[in-house]
Amino acid sequence: MPHPSLLCVHAHPDDEALWTGGVLARCAQLGGRTAVVTCTWADGTMRSAELGESLELLGAGTPQLLGYGDRAFADSAPGRAAFCDAPFDEAVGALVAHIRRFRPDTVLTYDPLGIYGHPDHVQAHRVTLAAVGAAAYPQLYPETGKPWRTKAMYLATMPLSISKVLWPAVMKQSSGLEGPLPGVPDEAVDTTVDVEPWLDIKWQALCAHRSEIARGGAMTMLAGLPEETRRQVLRNEWFLRMPLTADADAVDALAFGDDEREPGLS
Repeated sequence: MPHPSLLCVHAHPDDEALWTGGVLARCAQLGGRTAVVTCTWADGTMRSAELGESLELLGAGTPQLLGYGDRAFADSAPGRAAFCDAPFDEAVGALVAHIRRFRPDTVLTYDPLGIYGHPDHVQAHRVTLAAVGAAAYPQLYPETGKPWRTKAMYLATMPLSISKVLWPAVMKQSSGLEGPLPGVPDEAVDTTVDVEPWLDIKWQALCAHRSEIARGGAMTMLAGLPEETRRQVLRNEWFLRMPLTADADAVDALAFGDDEREPGLS
């Protein structure tokens, strides 16, 4: 089986560790190529430096930044539009360039709800779906390189059985969060990865985001949990799988090295 390549597209620094730190560390340790594109924050900012530390721990290279602003932080990308305010076609083209340069077998981003409804996560989902499709067509964005057809996509999500337990505590800690209960029916989750063997690396990567832990919110809540409770919260990563080509199974980065893993909750 060839070594696969995995590209994750995330909205903010820390998302790569929180939602996909386990699968990134797992794929890299098994010999696959991994990388992360982050849609907000500019090179040279504090959070981009923290992202670099996280990616080094996860074996996912150096930060690949679209460089748009995070609307909640004026200093995230001086002079640039907020990610959700940027022209859609411009953002898609920027991501197409990263896809064609890295040439991933598997691309991973958020589900249509952005896991829990964050506008930047929802926009990252939309931009990624459009960019994965466009990257395969030589007629589209020809200035960004040779076309590339991704073989499978994964959408990070959360089963409702988990969100019913976790979300009330997160809402209590993070008063700014609003919206419906996140998650999808448990039976809709077709890929669950138990990342227990990589959990220490995942937690170290999360801890690299010191400024996010310090400011309060969900990361602060996680840092304050007893270690055993935190391990139970972080030990699984859940996805919806979208095969895009007939040979997707042969280079599936999340199934790589684990032929006996069955889909479904563990």
